[in-house]
Formats: sequence, C-alpha cells, structure tokens
Amino acid sequence: MSEEGSINEATGDREIKRLDFRGGAFAATIPLVFFIVWAITLSLTNLVTERALILGVVIGVGIGLFFVKSKWADYAQSLINGMAQPVGIVAIIAWFWAGMFATLLSAGGLVDGLIWLGFQTGLQGGGYVALTFVLASLFSTAVGTGYGTVATFGILMYPAGIVLGADPVILLAAILSGAVFGDNLAPVSDTTIVSATTQDADVPGVVRSRFKYSVAAAIPAFILFFFTGGGGDVGNASLIAELENEVTAGGLLMMIPFALVLYLALSGQHLITSLTWGIVTVIGFILFMDVPLTSIVHIYENDAGDAVIDGALIDGISGYFNMAILILFIMAAAYLMEAAGTMEKIKDFFLGIINNVVRRAELTMFGIVAFLNMFITINTAAEIAAAPFVRKIGEEMNIHPYRRANFLDTVTSALGYIFPWSAGVLLAWTTIQNAAENYEYVTVVSPMEVFPFVYQGWGLLIVMFIAAWTGWGLRYKGKRGEEVKPD
Repeated sequence: MSEEGSINEATGDREIKRLDFRGGAFAATIPLVFFIVWAITLSLTNLVTERALILGVVIGVGIGLFFVKSKWADYAQSLINGMAQPVGIVAIIAWFWAGMFATLLSAGGLVDGLIWLGFQTGLQGGGYVALTFVLASLFSTAVGTGYGTVATFGILMYPAGIVLGADPVILLAAILSGAVFGDNLAPVSDTTIVSATTQDADVPGVVRSRFKYSVAAAIPAFILFFFTGGGGDVGNASLIAELENEVTAGGLLMMIPFALVLYLALSGQHLITSLTWGIVTVIGFILFMDVPLTSIVHIYENDAGDAVIDGALIDGISGYFNMAILILFIMAAAYLMEAAGTMEKIKDFFLGIINNVVRRAELTMFGIVAFLNMFITINTAAEIAAAPFVRKIGEEMNIHPYRRANFLDTVTSALGYIFPWSAGVLLAWTTIQNAAENYEYVTVVSPMEVFPFVYQGWGLLIVMFIAAWTGWGLRYKGKRGEEVKPD
C-alpha cells in the first residue's frame, strides 16, 4: 500500500493520508476561498440564498480538482471522507428532529399565544420593544431557529409595534436580538448543535456553560431596548383592536412541550430522545385542541394528478435540506485542508503567535470566528468553517470543549444578525417589506440603519471578548473530560 492512502477494513473506504497540491499546502484552501468570495459577492448584491451558496461551494470544489498533484481519485475520496465525518451526520439528523418540533409548535399556535400575552401587558413605545425582545428570545429558544423568529415576529410584532409607538429601527433590532438569544442558547438550535458536536461536547453541558454569557448580554440589552425603543407615533385604536383579534391565548399550551424538551435536554437525555418526546407531546396537544390532522401531515393528489405531501412534519424536515447539503460540501472543502496539511500549518502559525499563552489562544479563536463570519453570511455555515481552527487551537491549549464551543457559537450567533449583508438581517429587511404591503402604516428600515442597535449581538461580542481577555469562565479539560478550573 502506498503512503498516500490505506484501506479502512471496517468500511472498505480508502483513507487518504496526504494530498499534494500544486503551489503547496495552502492551495488546498482554493475551494473554500472561492466559496467565501462567492458568498461575499452574493451578499453585496442581495442575491444570497442557500441554493446559490451550494452552487458556489460545488464550483469551488470542482476548481480545486485542477490544482491537486495527487491522483484525482484521491481528491474525490477525500471529499467523500470529509462528508462522511460523524459530526456532520449527527448535526443533520438533529436538525431534522428540531425542525419537526419547531414547525409543530408553530402549527399549535405558540406564536399567537406569545403575541396575545404581549398585548395583555398594555405596554407602548420602549416597553413594547423590550417586551418584544423578551418574547422573541423565548420563542427562538423554544423553536431553535433565529431565522424563523425574524420571519414570524417581523410579520406580526413589527406592525403592531409601529401602531404602539415603537421606534421602527430599535424594534427591528429587538427582533434580531431575540433571534440572537435563542440561536445562541437553545438546545435545539442548529448553531448550538454544531458548536457542541464539532468540539466533541454534549449539547446539555454546552447550554449550561454558556447560560451566564447569554444572560450577561441580555440584561443590559433589555434595559437599552426599554429606554431607547420609544419615539414612534401611537396609532389609532381600531388598528390595535384588529391585531388583537387575530391572536388568542390557546397557543400558550405549547409552552408545556417546550418546557418538557428543555427539561429533558438539560437533565442529560440525548437530544433526539428529548425532541422525540417533545414532538409526541405537541401532536397530542394539537389533536386535543381540534387542530386539523392535516396540519401535522397531509398526503394527497393535486389537481394535476401528482402526489403531494405537506404539513408540519415534512415542512420541518425539508426546511433543512439545503443547509444539510451546504454543510456536507463545506465539511468536504475543509477536510481537503486537513488532508493537505494546511490546517497544521495554520495551527502552527497561530501557535507561534500564541506562544503557549491561553489569553492569546482565546483571543485568536474569537478573531478567527469573527473573521469568517464577515464572509460567510449564513451563521451555521460560518460556524462549520471556523470549527476546525477553534478545535485545533483549543486542543493544543487543553481548553475544555464547552469553552471552545461557546466561543464558536456566541460570536457566530451574534454576527449572523449584525452585519448588514448577513442572511439574518437581509431576511428581516425582506420580511418587513412584505409586512408593509399589508399595512400601509409600516415603516421599512434598511439593514444599514438597524445593525448598530442589535444590542444582544453586540453584548455577546463584548462579553466573550472580556471572557477571553480576563479568563472569566475559563476551564481546562481534565483527564476524564471534566471541567477543571485554572490554578
């Protein structure tokens, strides 16, 4: 057997030990660099979509083929090996379960229930904005999707807030901040799952360890939203009444399965087990509430004679199809860098700067994640790209997987809803444009206006920078994988 590869007796797959590229090890970055440039271009032209990003990474991988000196078969096998890494497969399966749970909660009326609760407070202006931040945080934590939170609250809470005298810019920033909170903290969030699995950490432990960072950012964010959220004009009572009549309290029953999933996940149950019990419980509540069974699953023949399946279950799974494909290809592109020794050279470069100083290591992890998030507009994709760097540096310094996962996720979750060209901000902008078509009083604000006021996002960045600089929350990995405090 050659030095370049060996046969895995368990699977029969070839394990490529080394790939050589024309131009050296850093030529292996060509597929990923092309993808990043592609993502930036799409973002700046407001043409970014998950399918377009998939095309970009596929083209990048194809271009890389022409720079490899090793056999093309070895290059192809490395791509397959990269996609087959357990961390990606586990994350994708967890996304499917989380997606089903989230869409079932929505079908059961959780959003309506949360909005009804908000209306009962009678708050206006800054009070309404602060409440919106809390509700959006609660919802995004429940369903694990920041994008879904932005889309939902942008359609419902944003128009209502304009009527109730909220400042449009700060109100939209509050919705984005709520999305940041849940994307960062929810056990069922894709970013939480990816940050944990890529660092060999368990999701419940990661969530427990990062709670203090999330709350440290959320408290001042709430205060800022309360005092800066006013300044709009209070609308007429008829419009308020119209919106109030569209929502009811019944959906608040969905908080029970939400609480059950959180309890099971945080008590150490496997995420799939926790979500399965949550899904079963939600379905039971939906049937009890006389919601049509077709809202859960509906298989029928359309007018053209084609078989169609829809409903919350399939919607929850299919919502992650594009992201699953994108992640597999990004993992493959990143694996090329492993096979070519690029990651080792990058790691050695940073370790030379770090010089065995933990503070420098953590500040470097912070900077790498932030840098990649500037270019990759979908936060989960950026997290996947940054994960190998964080893991390499963290393992060299024996930093605990929980700590590494927290740097990876908090910075990613924050910047995914701050940069004006990020997918989360562009989604919010598109959503309120759609809302303006239905409500003539709705003010449309631009992404450039809103990004300075995403207080939860900026707060998380500040908190994690302070944590890296001061060592607050630093834990090392013990002999049995336990957290060990610094001496």
